[in-house]
Amino acid sequence: MEYNDQMKNRMKRIEGQVKAILRMMEEEKDCKDLVGQMSAARNAMDRAIGLVVSTNLEQCVRDQIEKGEDTEELIQEAVNLLVKSR
Repeated sequence: MEYNDQMKNRMKRIEGQVKAILRMMEEEKDCKDLVGQMSAARNAMDRAIGLVVSTNLEQCVRDQIEKGEDTEELIQEAVNLLVKSR
């Protein structure tokens, strides 16, 4: 799978969020603020996972259809990846 600039930029933003969380810990910021930032980073990661899985699934399904092959196994694998990620 080819990871485009949009996906890479999304991960760079998440990296920035994680660095900010570490900085907040070092500055002994309030627990509520820290947990809020951690939750935002987790949500961003969940969205990134969804984007990677859906983009890959779309391409794989197109390839399978072009070959005249069944797509059921691919779809199940994508669902399993999403479930596993949670």
